[in-house]
Amino acid sequence: MDVAIIAMIFLTLYLSIGGPLPYCFGLALMVMHFGAGVSMNGMLMYGLQQIQSPVLLSIPLFVFAGNLMGHSGIAKSLLDFVNIFVGRIKGGLGVVSVVTCAIIGAISGSSLTGVAAIAPIMVPRMAQEGYPRGFATALVTFSSVLGLLIPPSISMITYGWVTETSILACFLATLVPGLMVAFLFSVINLYLARNFNMELGEKLTTGEKLTRARRSFFSALPALMMPVIILGGIYGGVMTATEAAATAVVYSIPIGFFVYKGLTKKNFLVSGCESTTTVGSIMLMIMLCLSLGQTFVMLEIPETISNSILSISNNKILILIFINFIFIIMGMLVSDMVSLLLVVPLIFPLIHTIGVHPVHFGAIVGVNLAMGVVTPPYASVLYLGIRLGKTTFEDTIKPLMILLMFGYLPVLILTTYVPALSLYLPGLLKLL
Repeated sequence: MDVAIIAMIFLTLYLSIGGPLPYCFGLALMVMHFGAGVSMNGMLMYGLQQIQSPVLLSIPLFVFAGNLMGHSGIAKSLLDFVNIFVGRIKGGLGVVSVVTCAIIGAISGSSLTGVAAIAPIMVPRMAQEGYPRGFATALVTFSSVLGLLIPPSISMITYGWVTETSILACFLATLVPGLMVAFLFSVINLYLARNFNMELGEKLTTGEKLTRARRSFFSALPALMMPVIILGGIYGGVMTATEAAATAVVYSIPIGFFVYKGLTKKNFLVSGCESTTTVGSIMLMIMLCLSLGQTFVMLEIPETISNSILSISNNKILILIFINFIFIIMGMLVSDMVSLLLVVPLIFPLIHTIGVHPVHFGAIVGVNLAMGVVTPPYASVLYLGIRLGKTTFEDTIKPLMILLMFGYLPVLILTTYVPALSLYLPGLLKLL
Protein backbone atom coordinates (compact mmCIF):
# COMPACT_ATOMS: atom_id res chain seq x y z
CA MET A 1 0.00 0.00 0.00
CA ASP A 2 2.87 2.40 0.83
CA VAL A 3 4.51 1.77 -2.54
CA ALA A 4 1.18 2.40 -4.29
CA ILE A 5 0.85 5.75 -2.49
CA ILE A 6 4.36 6.71 -3.62
CA ALA A 7 3.49 5.66 -7.17
CA MET A 8 0.36 7.83 -7.09
CA ILE A 9 2.37 10.79 -5.75
CA PHE A 10 4.85 10.45 -8.61
CA LEU A 11 1.98 10.12 -11.06
CA THR A 12 0.21 13.22 -9.72
CA LEU A 13 3.37 15.33 -9.66
CA TYR A 14 4.30 14.41 -13.22
CA LEU A 15 0.75 15.08 -14.39
CA SER A 16 0.72 18.45 -12.65
CA ILE A 17 3.83 19.65 -14.53
CA GLY A 18 2.33 18.62 -17.85
CA GLY A 19 4.17 15.36 -18.50
CA PRO A 20 2.95 13.25 -21.46
CA LEU A 21 0.18 10.98 -20.18
CA PRO A 22 1.73 7.63 -21.24
CA TYR A 23 5.01 8.64 -19.54
CA CYS A 24 3.13 9.52 -16.35
CA PHE A 25 1.61 6.06 -16.10
CA GLY A 26 4.87 4.44 -17.18
CA LEU A 27 6.69 6.22 -14.35
CA ALA A 28 4.14 5.02 -11.78
CA LEU A 29 4.41 1.50 -13.19
CA MET A 30 8.21 1.64 -12.77
CA VAL A 31 7.76 2.66 -9.11
CA MET A 32 5.51 -0.37 -8.59
CA HIS A 33 8.04 -2.59 -10.38
CA PHE A 34 11.07 -1.54 -8.32
CA GLY A 35 9.23 -0.89 -5.06
CA ALA A 36 6.73 -3.77 -4.94
CA GLY A 37 8.44 -6.33 -7.18
CA VAL A 38 5.62 -6.31 -9.74
CA SER A 39 6.65 -7.82 -13.08
CA MET A 40 6.88 -5.00 -15.65
CA ASN A 41 6.76 -7.45 -18.58
CA GLY A 42 3.74 -9.24 -17.15
CA MET A 43 1.80 -6.03 -16.57
CA LEU A 44 2.60 -4.62 -20.02
CA MET A 45 1.52 -7.89 -21.64
CA TYR A 46 -1.71 -7.72 -19.63
CA GLY A 47 -2.37 -4.17 -20.84
CA LEU A 48 -1.59 -5.11 -24.45
CA GLN A 49 -3.98 -8.07 -24.32
CA GLN A 50 -6.74 -5.89 -22.88
CA ILE A 51 -6.64 -3.26 -25.63
CA GLN A 52 -6.96 -5.96 -28.30
CA SER A 53 -10.71 -5.79 -27.96
CA PRO A 54 -13.34 -5.33 -30.69
CA VAL A 55 -15.19 -2.95 -28.37
CA LEU A 56 -12.25 -0.53 -28.23
CA LEU A 57 -12.09 -0.50 -32.03
CA SER A 58 -15.13 1.79 -31.94
CA ILE A 59 -13.05 4.56 -30.31
CA PRO A 60 -10.68 5.22 -33.26
CA LEU A 61 -13.59 4.88 -35.68
CA PHE A 62 -15.74 7.43 -33.82
CA VAL A 63 -12.74 9.76 -33.50
CA PHE A 64 -12.13 9.52 -37.27
CA ALA A 65 -15.82 10.04 -38.07
CA GLY A 66 -15.92 13.06 -35.77
CA ASN A 67 -12.89 14.63 -37.44
CA LEU A 68 -14.34 14.00 -40.90
CA MET A 69 -17.65 15.62 -39.95
CA GLY A 70 -15.81 18.51 -38.32
CA HIS A 71 -14.02 19.27 -41.59
CA SER A 72 -17.02 18.59 -43.81
CA GLY A 73 -18.98 21.74 -42.94
CA ILE A 74 -22.15 20.11 -41.62
CA ALA A 75 -22.25 22.47 -38.64
CA LYS A 76 -23.31 25.44 -40.78
CA SER A 77 -26.25 23.51 -42.27
CA LEU A 78 -27.41 22.42 -38.84
CA LEU A 79 -27.09 25.95 -37.47
CA ASP A 80 -29.06 27.46 -40.34
CA PHE A 81 -31.83 24.88 -39.93
CA VAL A 82 -32.27 25.33 -36.18
CA ASN A 83 -31.93 29.11 -36.44
CA ILE A 84 -35.08 29.39 -38.59
CA PHE A 85 -37.27 28.38 -35.65
CA VAL A 86 -35.74 30.43 -32.83
CA GLY A 87 -33.62 33.06 -34.57
CA ARG A 88 -36.15 35.86 -33.98
CA ILE A 89 -36.30 35.19 -30.23
CA LYS A 90 -34.00 37.32 -28.09
CA GLY A 91 -31.37 34.80 -27.04
CA GLY A 92 -32.54 32.34 -29.67
CA LEU A 93 -29.11 32.14 -31.29
CA GLY A 94 -27.70 30.80 -28.02
CA VAL A 95 -30.35 28.08 -28.02
CA VAL A 96 -29.29 27.27 -31.59
CA SER A 97 -25.72 26.78 -30.34
CA VAL A 98 -26.79 24.43 -27.55
CA VAL A 99 -29.04 22.31 -29.77
CA THR A 100 -26.44 22.09 -32.54
CA CYS A 101 -23.75 21.03 -30.06
CA ALA A 102 -26.10 18.28 -28.86
CA ILE A 103 -26.58 17.06 -32.45
CA ILE A 104 -22.84 17.21 -33.18
CA GLY A 105 -22.29 15.27 -29.95
CA ALA A 106 -24.69 12.60 -31.13
CA ILE A 107 -22.61 12.33 -34.30
CA SER A 108 -19.07 12.35 -32.93
CA GLY A 109 -19.19 11.36 -29.24
CA SER A 110 -16.50 13.95 -28.56
CA SER A 111 -16.55 17.39 -26.92
CA LEU A 112 -13.42 18.53 -28.77
CA THR A 113 -15.09 17.86 -32.11
CA GLY A 114 -18.15 19.83 -31.05
CA VAL A 115 -16.29 22.96 -30.01
CA ALA A 116 -13.94 22.76 -33.03
CA ALA A 117 -16.91 22.55 -35.42
CA ILE A 118 -19.24 25.08 -33.78
CA ALA A 119 -17.06 27.79 -32.18
CA PRO A 120 -15.47 29.24 -35.37
CA ILE A 121 -18.94 29.63 -36.91
CA MET A 122 -21.17 30.43 -33.98
CA VAL A 123 -19.12 32.73 -31.74
CA PRO A 124 -18.59 35.43 -34.42
CA ARG A 125 -22.26 35.21 -35.40
CA MET A 126 -23.38 35.59 -31.76
CA ALA A 127 -20.95 38.48 -31.22
CA GLN A 128 -22.31 40.20 -34.32
CA GLU A 129 -25.85 39.87 -32.95
CA GLY A 130 -24.88 41.50 -29.67
CA TYR A 131 -23.72 38.69 -27.36
CA PRO A 132 -20.57 39.42 -25.33
CA ARG A 133 -17.85 37.35 -26.97
CA GLY A 134 -16.85 35.83 -23.62
CA PHE A 135 -20.40 34.64 -22.95
CA ALA A 136 -20.77 33.26 -26.49
CA THR A 137 -17.51 31.35 -26.11
CA ALA A 138 -18.49 29.99 -22.69
CA LEU A 139 -21.90 28.85 -23.93
CA VAL A 140 -20.55 27.09 -27.02
CA THR A 141 -17.64 25.55 -25.12
CA PHE A 142 -19.72 24.26 -22.22
CA SER A 143 -22.44 23.01 -24.58
CA SER A 144 -19.83 20.94 -26.41
CA VAL A 145 -19.60 18.66 -23.36
CA LEU A 146 -22.93 17.27 -24.50
CA GLY A 147 -20.77 15.17 -26.81
CA LEU A 148 -19.77 13.18 -23.72
CA LEU A 149 -23.38 12.74 -22.60
CA ILE A 150 -25.49 12.41 -25.76
CA PRO A 151 -24.84 8.92 -27.17
CA PRO A 152 -22.70 7.55 -28.65
CA SER A 153 -20.13 8.67 -26.07
CA ILE A 154 -16.51 7.54 -26.20
CA SER A 155 -16.33 7.86 -22.41
CA MET A 156 -19.28 5.53 -21.93
CA ILE A 157 -17.81 3.00 -24.37
CA THR A 158 -14.64 2.96 -22.27
CA TYR A 159 -16.58 2.81 -18.98
CA GLY A 160 -18.71 -0.10 -20.17
CA TRP A 161 -15.62 -1.96 -21.34
CA VAL A 162 -13.63 -1.36 -18.13
CA THR A 163 -16.49 -2.35 -15.81
CA GLU A 164 -17.98 -5.06 -18.07
CA THR A 165 -21.29 -3.18 -18.13
CA SER A 166 -23.68 -3.05 -21.07
CA ILE A 167 -22.44 -0.26 -23.36
CA LEU A 168 -25.94 0.28 -24.73
CA ALA A 169 -27.24 0.75 -21.20
CA CYS A 170 -24.42 3.20 -20.47
CA PHE A 171 -25.30 5.17 -23.60
CA LEU A 172 -28.89 5.55 -22.44
CA ALA A 173 -27.89 6.29 -18.84
CA THR A 174 -26.37 9.67 -19.76
CA LEU A 175 -29.02 10.64 -22.33
CA VAL A 176 -31.56 12.15 -19.89
CA PRO A 177 -28.87 14.06 -17.91
CA GLY A 178 -27.50 15.34 -21.23
CA LEU A 179 -30.91 16.60 -22.34
CA MET A 180 -31.42 18.21 -18.94
CA VAL A 181 -28.10 20.05 -19.26
CA ALA A 182 -29.07 21.25 -22.74
CA PHE A 183 -32.44 22.50 -21.44
CA LEU A 184 -30.93 24.35 -18.46
CA PHE A 185 -28.23 25.96 -20.60
CA SER A 186 -30.91 27.18 -23.00
CA VAL A 187 -32.98 28.63 -20.14
CA ILE A 188 -29.94 30.36 -18.59
CA ASN A 189 -29.01 31.78 -21.98
CA LEU A 190 -32.53 33.16 -22.57
CA TYR A 191 -32.57 34.70 -19.09
CA LEU A 192 -29.18 36.41 -19.41
CA ALA A 193 -29.82 37.53 -23.00
CA ARG A 194 -32.50 39.93 -21.76
CA ASN A 195 -29.71 42.28 -20.67
CA PHE A 196 -27.77 42.12 -23.94
CA ASN A 197 -28.11 44.85 -26.56
CA MET A 198 -29.00 42.55 -29.42
CA GLU A 199 -29.92 42.92 -33.07
CA LEU A 200 -32.43 40.30 -34.17
CA GLY A 201 -32.72 38.94 -37.69
CA GLU A 202 -35.32 40.05 -40.18
CA LYS A 203 -38.94 39.26 -39.40
CA LEU A 204 -40.37 36.59 -41.70
CA THR A 205 -43.92 35.81 -42.65
CA THR A 206 -45.21 32.31 -41.99
CA GLY A 207 -44.91 31.46 -45.68
CA GLU A 208 -41.32 32.71 -45.90
CA LYS A 209 -40.42 30.82 -42.75
CA LEU A 210 -41.88 27.58 -44.11
CA THR A 211 -40.07 28.03 -47.43
CA ARG A 212 -36.74 28.60 -45.71
CA ALA A 213 -37.39 25.75 -43.31
CA ARG A 214 -38.07 23.37 -46.19
CA ARG A 215 -34.89 24.34 -48.04
CA SER A 216 -32.79 24.29 -44.89
CA PHE A 217 -34.25 20.95 -43.82
CA PHE A 218 -33.22 19.25 -47.04
CA SER A 219 -29.76 20.75 -46.68
CA ALA A 220 -29.45 19.56 -43.07
CA LEU A 221 -31.13 16.18 -43.65
CA PRO A 222 -27.94 14.20 -44.46
CA ALA A 223 -26.38 15.44 -41.21
CA LEU A 224 -29.54 14.78 -39.20
CA MET A 225 -29.72 11.26 -40.59
CA MET A 226 -26.33 10.33 -39.22
CA PRO A 227 -27.31 10.10 -35.52
CA VAL A 228 -30.55 8.42 -36.58
CA ILE A 229 -28.64 5.72 -38.45
CA ILE A 230 -26.05 5.25 -35.71
CA LEU A 231 -28.40 5.21 -32.72
CA GLY A 232 -31.19 3.43 -34.58
CA GLY A 233 -28.78 0.71 -35.62
CA ILE A 234 -27.42 0.28 -32.09
CA TYR A 235 -30.73 0.33 -30.21
CA GLY A 236 -32.51 -1.64 -32.91
CA GLY A 237 -30.03 -4.47 -32.39
CA VAL A 238 -28.86 -4.23 -36.00
CA MET A 239 -25.33 -3.05 -35.19
CA THR A 240 -22.88 -3.18 -32.32
CA ALA A 241 -21.21 0.05 -31.18
CA THR A 242 -18.14 -0.85 -33.23
CA GLU A 243 -20.17 -1.57 -36.36
CA ALA A 244 -22.06 1.69 -35.87
CA ALA A 245 -18.76 3.57 -35.62
CA ALA A 246 -17.58 1.99 -38.88
CA THR A 247 -20.89 2.94 -40.49
CA ALA A 248 -20.39 6.53 -39.31
CA VAL A 249 -17.02 6.68 -41.06
CA VAL A 250 -18.35 5.17 -44.29
CA TYR A 251 -21.35 7.53 -44.22
CA SER A 252 -19.36 10.68 -43.44
CA ILE A 253 -16.93 10.36 -46.36
CA PRO A 254 -19.40 10.79 -49.27
CA ILE A 255 -21.44 13.28 -47.21
CA GLY A 256 -18.35 15.41 -46.64
CA PHE A 257 -17.04 15.19 -50.21
CA PHE A 258 -20.19 15.31 -52.34
CA VAL A 259 -23.04 16.79 -50.25
CA TYR A 260 -21.48 19.51 -48.07
CA LYS A 261 -18.26 19.61 -50.09
CA GLY A 262 -16.24 20.70 -47.08
CA LEU A 263 -13.96 17.68 -47.34
CA THR A 264 -11.06 17.88 -49.76
CA LYS A 265 -8.15 15.55 -50.39
CA LYS A 266 -6.00 17.80 -48.21
CA ASN A 267 -8.21 18.01 -45.12
CA PHE A 268 -9.21 14.36 -45.52
CA LEU A 269 -5.55 13.47 -45.02
CA VAL A 270 -5.36 16.00 -42.18
CA SER A 271 -8.37 14.31 -40.54
CA GLY A 272 -6.65 10.95 -40.86
CA CYS A 273 -3.41 12.26 -39.36
CA GLU A 274 -5.21 14.00 -36.49
CA SER A 275 -7.24 10.89 -35.75
CA THR A 276 -4.18 8.64 -35.86
CA THR A 277 -2.27 10.88 -33.46
CA THR A 278 -5.22 11.13 -31.08
CA VAL A 279 -6.02 7.42 -31.14
CA GLY A 280 -2.37 6.42 -30.78
CA SER A 281 -1.96 8.46 -27.61
CA ILE A 282 -5.32 7.25 -26.25
CA MET A 283 -4.59 3.56 -26.81
CA LEU A 284 -1.06 3.77 -25.39
CA MET A 285 -2.46 5.61 -22.37
CA ILE A 286 -5.18 2.99 -21.92
CA MET A 287 -2.64 0.15 -22.11
CA LEU A 288 -0.32 1.67 -19.51
CA CYS A 289 -3.19 2.81 -17.29
CA LEU A 290 -4.71 -0.68 -17.28
CA SER A 291 -1.28 -2.17 -16.55
CA LEU A 292 -0.92 0.15 -13.55
CA GLY A 293 -4.47 -0.60 -12.45
CA GLN A 294 -3.79 -4.32 -12.55
CA THR A 295 -0.83 -3.89 -10.20
CA PHE A 296 -3.18 -2.16 -7.76
CA VAL A 297 -5.64 -5.03 -8.07
CA MET A 298 -2.90 -7.58 -7.38
CA LEU A 299 -2.04 -5.71 -4.19
CA GLU A 300 -5.77 -5.58 -3.23
CA ILE A 301 -5.70 -1.78 -3.12
CA PRO A 302 -9.31 -1.29 -4.34
CA GLU A 303 -10.55 -3.45 -1.47
CA THR A 304 -8.35 -1.53 0.97
CA ILE A 305 -9.76 1.79 -0.25
CA SER A 306 -13.31 0.46 -0.03
CA ASN A 307 -12.83 -0.81 3.52
CA SER A 308 -11.13 2.42 4.60
CA ILE A 309 -14.02 4.57 3.36
CA LEU A 310 -16.61 2.27 4.89
CA SER A 311 -14.76 2.38 8.22
CA ILE A 312 -15.33 6.14 8.26
CA SER A 313 -18.98 6.01 7.20
CA ASN A 314 -21.34 3.58 5.53
CA ASN A 315 -23.85 6.32 4.73
CA LYS A 316 -24.61 6.04 1.01
CA ILE A 317 -25.34 9.77 0.61
CA LEU A 318 -22.01 10.80 2.17
CA ILE A 319 -20.05 8.24 0.17
CA LEU A 320 -21.56 9.46 -3.10
CA ILE A 321 -20.66 13.05 -2.14
CA PHE A 322 -17.10 11.87 -1.52
CA ILE A 323 -16.98 10.05 -4.87
CA ASN A 324 -18.26 13.12 -6.72
CA PHE A 325 -15.66 15.24 -4.93
CA ILE A 326 -12.90 12.87 -6.12
CA PHE A 327 -14.06 13.09 -9.72
CA ILE A 328 -14.40 16.89 -9.58
CA ILE A 329 -10.83 17.24 -8.28
CA MET A 330 -9.52 14.75 -10.87
CA GLY A 331 -11.40 16.59 -13.61
CA MET A 332 -9.57 19.78 -12.63
CA LEU A 333 -6.20 18.07 -12.91
CA VAL A 334 -6.28 15.45 -15.68
CA SER A 335 -8.19 14.45 -18.82
CA ASP A 336 -11.55 12.71 -18.71
CA MET A 337 -10.07 9.43 -19.96
CA VAL A 338 -7.39 9.42 -17.25
CA SER A 339 -10.00 10.01 -14.54
CA LEU A 340 -12.11 7.18 -15.89
CA LEU A 341 -9.31 4.63 -16.23
CA LEU A 342 -7.58 5.50 -12.99
CA VAL A 343 -10.40 6.16 -10.52
CA VAL A 344 -13.23 3.89 -11.66
CA PRO A 345 -11.37 0.55 -11.15
CA LEU A 346 -10.24 1.69 -7.70
CA ILE A 347 -13.67 2.56 -6.33
CA PHE A 348 -15.84 0.17 -8.32
CA PRO A 349 -15.85 -2.46 -5.49
CA LEU A 350 -17.17 0.26 -3.16
CA ILE A 351 -20.05 0.93 -5.55
CA HIS A 352 -21.20 -2.66 -5.29
CA THR A 353 -20.91 -2.54 -1.50
CA ILE A 354 -23.19 0.49 -1.08
CA GLY A 355 -25.73 -0.86 -3.57
CA VAL A 356 -25.32 1.54 -6.51
CA HIS A 357 -26.15 -0.03 -9.88
CA PRO A 358 -23.15 -0.03 -12.28
CA VAL A 359 -25.23 1.70 -14.98
CA HIS A 360 -26.27 4.42 -12.50
CA PHE A 361 -22.63 4.82 -11.49
CA GLY A 362 -21.75 5.10 -15.18
CA ALA A 363 -24.09 8.11 -15.46
CA ILE A 364 -22.50 9.71 -12.39
CA VAL A 365 -19.05 9.16 -13.89
CA GLY A 366 -20.16 10.48 -17.30
CA VAL A 367 -21.60 13.72 -15.91
CA ASN A 368 -18.49 14.31 -13.81
CA LEU A 369 -16.14 13.65 -16.73
CA ALA A 370 -18.04 16.06 -18.97
CA MET A 371 -17.75 18.79 -16.35
CA GLY A 372 -14.04 18.13 -15.91
CA VAL A 373 -13.04 19.00 -19.48
CA VAL A 374 -14.12 22.63 -18.97
CA THR A 375 -13.07 23.03 -15.33
CA PRO A 376 -9.71 24.85 -14.83
CA PRO A 377 -6.85 24.38 -14.44
CA TYR A 378 -6.78 21.37 -16.84
CA ALA A 379 -9.84 22.30 -18.97
CA SER A 380 -8.53 21.23 -22.38
CA VAL A 381 -11.86 21.92 -24.11
CA LEU A 382 -12.18 25.34 -22.44
CA TYR A 383 -8.77 26.50 -23.66
CA LEU A 384 -9.54 25.28 -27.18
CA GLY A 385 -12.85 27.15 -27.09
CA ILE A 386 -11.17 30.37 -25.90
CA ARG A 387 -8.64 30.14 -28.71
CA LEU A 388 -11.28 29.49 -31.37
CA GLY A 389 -13.60 32.14 -29.92
CA LYS A 390 -10.77 34.71 -29.97
CA THR A 391 -11.47 35.89 -26.46
CA THR A 392 -9.73 35.79 -23.07
CA PHE A 393 -9.92 33.53 -20.05
CA GLU A 394 -10.99 36.49 -17.90
CA ASP A 395 -13.97 37.29 -20.14
CA THR A 396 -15.03 33.65 -20.34
CA ILE A 397 -14.71 32.42 -16.77
CA LYS A 398 -17.63 34.39 -15.23
CA PRO A 399 -20.34 33.15 -17.65
CA LEU A 400 -18.75 29.71 -17.50
CA MET A 401 -19.17 29.63 -13.72
CA ILE A 402 -22.81 30.73 -14.06
CA LEU A 403 -23.47 27.84 -16.45
CA LEU A 404 -21.60 25.49 -14.11
CA MET A 405 -23.40 26.51 -10.92
CA PHE A 406 -26.95 26.83 -12.25
CA GLY A 407 -26.93 24.53 -15.27
CA TYR A 408 -24.54 21.69 -14.57
CA LEU A 409 -24.22 21.09 -10.83
CA PRO A 410 -28.01 20.66 -10.37
CA VAL A 411 -27.95 17.92 -13.02
CA LEU A 412 -24.97 16.26 -11.32
CA ILE A 413 -26.82 16.25 -7.99
CA LEU A 414 -30.03 14.89 -9.54
CA THR A 415 -28.13 12.22 -11.47
CA THR A 416 -26.36 11.14 -8.28
CA TYR A 417 -29.39 10.92 -6.01
CA VAL A 418 -32.25 10.14 -8.41
CA PRO A 419 -31.28 6.81 -10.01
CA ALA A 420 -34.41 6.77 -12.18
CA LEU A 421 -32.93 9.52 -14.38
CA SER A 422 -30.23 7.14 -15.58
CA LEU A 423 -31.93 3.76 -15.14
CA TYR A 424 -35.38 4.36 -16.61
CA LEU A 425 -34.46 4.20 -20.31
CA PRO A 426 -32.10 1.19 -19.97
CA GLY A 427 -34.80 -0.55 -17.92
CA LEU A 428 -37.40 0.27 -20.55
CA LEU A 429 -35.31 -1.56 -23.14
CA LYS A 430 -34.59 -4.37 -20.65
CA LEU A 431 -30.84 -3.73 -20.64
CA LEU A 432 -30.44 -3.88 -16.85
